[in-house]
Amino acid sequence: MPPLAVAVAADLAVAALNPSLDSWDQAPGGTSVELATLRALAGLAGLPDTATGTFTSGGTESNLTALLLARDALPRADLADGRLTVHCSAAAHFSVARSAAVLGLGPQAVIPVDTGPDGRMDPRVLDWSLNDARAEGRTPMCVVATAGTTDLGAIDPLPAVAAVARRYRVRLHVDAAYGGGALFSRRLAPLLDGLGLADTVGLDLHKLGWQPVAAGVLLVRDPQLLAPLEQRAAYLNPADDQDAGYTSLLGRSLRTTRRPDAFKVAVTLRTLGREGLGALVDRCHELARHAAARIAAEPRLELTAEPVLTTVLFRYLPRRGRADPVNAALRRRLLARGQAVVGRTDLGDGQVRLKLTLLNPYSTEADVDRLLELVLAAGAQEDQEPSS
Repeated sequence: MPPLAVAVAADLAVAALNPSLDSWDQAPGGTSVELATLRALAGLAGLPDTATGTFTSGGTESNLTALLLARDALPRADLADGRLTVHCSAAAHFSVARSAAVLGLGPQAVIPVDTGPDGRMDPRVLDWSLNDARAEGRTPMCVVATAGTTDLGAIDPLPAVAAVARRYRVRLHVDAAYGGGALFSRRLAPLLDGLGLADTVGLDLHKLGWQPVAAGVLLVRDPQLLAPLEQRAAYLNPADDQDAGYTSLLGRSLRTTRRPDAFKVAVTLRTLGREGLGALVDRCHELARHAAARIAAEPRLELTAEPVLTTVLFRYLPRRGRADPVNAALRRRLLARGQAVVGRTDLGDGQVRLKLTLLNPYSTEADVDRLLELVLAAGAQEDQEPSS
């Protein structure tokens, strides 16, 4: 993900000044910029005017914080029984399970919900999952929907998922670390309809926002949801200073020392605006569609699915032997020769699939064509190897 030059320049200025957001007096400008940037992003996501949040180190910290907020909002009686559950798509990011482990919820806390052929969570199965958990005497703590899975780019049916979560009165968090960038694109933004129904939303703008790391965001629809993070330290945020309007962000983050990462995002938004960033998102989407069309037209390649966002999954079809070892080997051949970096994944069916993650809006169709030619050439060479 090549960062935008304007974002790099803004980040350099922050590094030179080296402020920290743990108290207002250390970063008055940074504090104001973060709050304003959060309001702009929350509005783009369709959250109410009261929404706010915090900048994070990335999608993992956003998911961890969202689950912590959901857990600590429950009555003490529910916390004491140790039978909390988190319900998420079977294709959800691994950080959901890791966050549950960090929070001490136990290995059985995360309940995966089946997806359809398109990789999206099935709301009916979610309903059954929540009902079963309660029937077993367990307490559903949070539903985590995914807006942009790492492989297919699948976006869960957010309005239907929100309706189920609301019916069971369960907190809804949407992990939009990848797909959230579609909000900038007027063409793709409708894919995220229903995002504003969530209680918390995670974004990661180092992907489809082209920001230097770190550029994670956690949005919350109601500032009161941040209450479990509230901290009071006399040397950082005394109550009378807070009451006088010297707002501290200490009680919004798991971290104390924290860079004003909002500054580079604010400068980018001011410079390019939604239209400018949306054009870059659309360009990456067009490259993905071009790659998919070329793959579908090539007899030796098999397209897994039409791209939703900017990822494309496919396989090389060898003339002889099993496809999985050939695909794994051709990828390593390209890496060893320094010719190309092609991703690899498995959708749970045991089949090795190759993956293109097209996040450079300055790439061309010719670049994509050349990459696929390299895959075909490496595959043909693997076809000739005795071990194939």
